[in-house]
Amino acid sequence: MTINLETPYTISIPDSKLSILQQKLAFVTFPDELEDSGWDYGVPLSVAQRLISRWKDGYDWRKIEKQLNEELPQFTRDIEVEGHGVLKIHYVHKKSSKNAIPLLFVHGYILFQFSRPGSFLEVRKILPLLTEPESAQDPSFHVVALSLPGFGFSEAPRKKGFSLRQFAEVCNKLMLSLGYDRYVTQSGDWGFYICRTIAQFYGGKHLIAWHTNYPDAGGDVPTSPDDPSTASQMDLDGYARNRWFFKDSFGYNTEQTSRPQTIGYSLADSPLGLLAWIYEKLVEWSDVDAYSWSDDEALTWISVYWFSEAGPAAAGRIYREVQYKEPNDREAANVCPQNPRPDIPMGWSRFPRDILYYPLASVQKIGNLAYQNYDHKKGGHFPATEVPEALVKDLRQFFRSVVDVRLA
Repeated sequence: MTINLETPYTISIPDSKLSILQQKLAFVTFPDELEDSGWDYGVPLSVAQRLISRWKDGYDWRKIEKQLNEELPQFTRDIEVEGHGVLKIHYVHKKSSKNAIPLLFVHGYILFQFSRPGSFLEVRKILPLLTEPESAQDPSFHVVALSLPGFGFSEAPRKKGFSLRQFAEVCNKLMLSLGYDRYVTQSGDWGFYICRTIAQFYGGKHLIAWHTNYPDAGGDVPTSPDDPSTASQMDLDGYARNRWFFKDSFGYNTEQTSRPQTIGYSLADSPLGLLAWIYEKLVEWSDVDAYSWSDDEALTWISVYWFSEAGPAAAGRIYREVQYKEPNDREAANVCPQNPRPDIPMGWSRFPRDILYYPLASVQKIGNLAYQNYDHKKGGHFPATEVPEALVKDLRQFFRSVVDVRLA
């Protein structure tokens, strides 16, 4: 593998792009709304109007840009992907103490079935916790958080067929290029599928353990217990969440799986369309009783998609690539237990307001489950943002127990 030097990266959106966004925000056309519809039909009109007003007149991207550059050490590096040429990959990389554990953090997105509007920003709150532990007894981590190809400030693939195996290749080559021959991963959502693929193809030799807060056990998602008399309250709550998700929050999947280019026009051209598409998921997939997204935080996540290197439409194509790698071939269906079960240790943290629930027996089929914590009382689909301390505590406990003998 050719090792390319990393180049320091500073987020600096051209004034011309900021000007174009302001012009579009000034001429937004809002739809009407049914009376008393609340969130039943999507983002309420009053919420969308408030956010657009803030984005146009109060939100200061330059201030946020400066904060991100100060908080997140960022770089780019060319990674060659078999069959797809060289892609310039953007990533956050912060080192810790000498004997720290190398950790790759893989973000999510609104993917082919169950996914979120993620980016490298997801690492923002956990980065200082992982690299600068309060106690010397706690393990510390060298943290790498990439923008997946086509997301954030990474270059997008230009050929069809860039799917899970290629994402895994990029991730593994990035870690090796940084000198991390053996490493661990943390992921949820879309990142889960990538990291399980890394575990399948690079587990043991390079990846030594992997942790997820969002396991997909494959097959039909359970919506009711086989035996209600033996189901725990956690099971019942989880099945209820699954029923809600498929009934009320799954419609985006059909469009982005079958015709990503069509929805891509709206997301690429309309800031209002992009805002509504993402903000709905941020709110409905979070634990709203425990965490409230500030307008500026949500607008920062949305702005990163708007200003992304390839534009918001490029990320949506991943739906199609993963769902249909070849005609009539759903590679995604083969990512879970149908593929070889990775032998390296797997950790799982369940948060009660996530959107996909499988009972423990199903999760154990995904991998070599060596750690699980399903006692969290707070948190949803975005734990690194909603409950960063709780997630980091789990990571320390899990990786402390499995890494020492494997990292040598």
